[in-house]
Amino acid sequence: MAFDNTQNEAIMHGNGPCMVLAGPGSGKTTVITHRIKNLIEEQNVSPMNILVVTFTKAAAMEMEERFLKLMEFSKDYSMCKQVTFGTFHSVFFKILKYAYNYNAGNILREEKKREYIKRIIEKLELEYDDENEFISDIISEIGLVKSEMINLSSYYSKNCPETIFRRIYSEYHEILYKTGEIDFDDMLVMCYELLTKRLDILKLWQEKFKYILVDEFQDINKVQYLVMKLLAAPDNNIFIVGDDDQSIYSFRGAKPDIMLSFPKEYENTKIVKLNVNYRCNYEVVEASKRLINHNNVRYEKDIQAHNNKIYPIEVVKVANTSEQSLIVMKLMEQYLNKGLKYKDIAVLYRTSINPRHLATKLMEYNIPFKMRDAMPNIFEHWIAKNIISYIKVALGDYDRAHFLNIINRPKRYISREAFKDKEVSFESLKNFYGTKQYVVERIEKLEYDLKLIGKMSPYAAINYIRHGVGYEDYIAEYAEYRRIKADELYEILDELAMLSKDFDIYEKWFAYMDKYKEEMKRQEEMRYKMEDGVTLSTMHGAKGLEYRVVIIIDANELVTPHMKAVLPEDIEEERRMFYVAMTRAKEKLHILYLDKRFEKEMEPSRFIDEISQ
Repeated sequence: MAFDNTQNEAIMHGNGPCMVLAGPGSGKTTVITHRIKNLIEEQNVSPMNILVVTFTKAAAMEMEERFLKLMEFSKDYSMCKQVTFGTFHSVFFKILKYAYNYNAGNILREEKKREYIKRIIEKLELEYDDENEFISDIISEIGLVKSEMINLSSYYSKNCPETIFRRIYSEYHEILYKTGEIDFDDMLVMCYELLTKRLDILKLWQEKFKYILVDEFQDINKVQYLVMKLLAAPDNNIFIVGDDDQSIYSFRGAKPDIMLSFPKEYENTKIVKLNVNYRCNYEVVEASKRLINHNNVRYEKDIQAHNNKIYPIEVVKVANTSEQSLIVMKLMEQYLNKGLKYKDIAVLYRTSINPRHLATKLMEYNIPFKMRDAMPNIFEHWIAKNIISYIKVALGDYDRAHFLNIINRPKRYISREAFKDKEVSFESLKNFYGTKQYVVERIEKLEYDLKLIGKMSPYAAINYIRHGVGYEDYIAEYAEYRRIKADELYEILDELAMLSKDFDIYEKWFAYMDKYKEEMKRQEEMRYKMEDGVTLSTMHGAKGLEYRVVIIIDANELVTPHMKAVLPEDIEEERRMFYVAMTRAKEKLHILYLDKRFEKEMEPSRFIDEISQ
C-alpha cells in the first residue's frame, strides 16, 4: 500500500512522544493500524505491550478488525491478538478491577443513575417542569465536575442554585458509597487516584503498556489525559492522533487546549501534519480552510485536496422552514435521477429540533430516512403538554391532572390542596378561596380565558395562551430560575403554533398529534433496519462519517452559531462544528439559510461569509 510522505513519517516514528495532526479524510485509521504493524514487525515491540485507546466501543472494535485484517498473512498473526484495543472506560475499569476486585455488577447503569438523581430531587422537594431534562442536565454537570476535577465549592452550576447542586452531588455520592457502585466518571477519577497513590501498581501497568496510541485525541478530557500521562511515563512512547479543528465536545470536558499544550508538556514531541484530504473535493477543502482560519486558538495547517474536481458549493437563501423542506426534497429527487442512492445523501443541522418540519414532510412523501440522533417529539415537551392541557380544560375536560398542568402557569397562587377531587369544578375552587378575593379574581379570569379558548382555532388559541393568558411571562420567570435563555423555550411555542396552522378545529389537530407519534415510533423501529435512506444528523452525530452529498440546513445566526454561544471560545467551537459538517461532503455541498423562522427575520450565519473570504 502506498502512503504519502506525512503518513509514512507518522507510521515509521520510533520512540518518544509523537503528535499526528490528522485533518478530515487524511487516513488517520490507516496510519494508526500501520503504525502498530510497524512497531511489531520493524521495531520488535511485543504486541502485549501495545495499548490503543479510542472513545467508543464501536471505534475500538473497528480499529481492531482493521488491524487484524492487515496482519492476516503475517507470521506474527496469532500474537497480534495480544494488542489491547479499548475505550478509556474499559481500560481504566480493567486497572480498577485488578486493584479492587470490581466486577460488572459494580458499574452503575444509566437508568439507575437517573433513578438515584430523581429520588434526591423528590426528597429535596425540587419542582421542575421537565424533570427528565433537568435530570439529564444535572447528570451532565456531575460528569463535567469529575472529568475536569473541579473543586465542588467553586463550581457555578448552569442549571440550578449552587447550594442545590452541591446537595444533589453530595447525596448522589452517599448513595454510591452505600451501594458500592461506581459510575463511568468515577472510573476515571478513581483510576487517577489509584495510580498516583500506589506507585507499585502504576509501575506494573507502565511495564505492560510500553507503547500507547490514542485516537481522536482532541476529544480527551483532563482526567483521561492525566491517566494517559501516568501510564506513558517514564519512556513517554505516546502516539496521539487527532485534529484540534474537530474538537466539538466541550460539554463533556474536551477542549482543544490539551492538544495545543501537548508539545509543551513533552518538549521532544515529533509533530506530523497529515495534510492531504482524500475525502472532499477541492472546493470543499478550500472553503472549509477559509472558515477554520477565522479561529485563533489552533495549529496552523495547509490541507490540500487529493481530489482536484471542482463541485461549486451552493448557498441558497430560502423564505422559511416550509420552503427549505421542499428544496431539500427537490435536491434529493435530482440526485436520485442522477443515479445516487438515498444513503449517499445527508442532511445536517445544529440541534436535534432543527429537522422536525423536514422529517414531517419526508414522512408525508414516504421518503426513507434514518436519524442518527433521536428527534424529540415536540408534542411530548412539557410546554406542549401545558398548552394542550389549557385546550383540554377549555373543551370541558376538567381532569385534575390538566388543572395541575396549568393552574400556576402563570402564577395564580393556587395551592395543590385545592384539587382534592379527580374532577375539578370552578365553583369548588372559588369556595376553597372564598375569603381571598384576589385569588378568586384570578380563578374567574382563568374561567373567562378558557371560554374564549374553547371557541378558537388551535393557532389562535396558542397565541392567546401565550399573550392573553400570560404564559410567556411564566416562561420568562422559569428560564431565569433555570439559568437558560427564554428564547429557546419561546421557540417551542413558535414551532407548536406553526404545526397547528393547518388545522381549523381541535379534533383534527389532536388526530394529527396521534398520527405523528405513531410515525415517529415507526421511524425509530426502522432506524437500524433501513438499508437505503437519507441520513438526518446533528453536526455532532455526523463526526467521522462521509457522504457524497451533504445539505446543511438552518445556517443562520442564533442557530449556528447557537444562541448559547456567547464567549469567543464558544464561537470558535461552533465554527469547528460547522467545519466538521462541511467536511463530511465528498462531492456536493449545499448550505441553506432562512429569511424568516416562525415569522421572525433571520440573519444568515456569519460562517457563510467566512467560507468565501
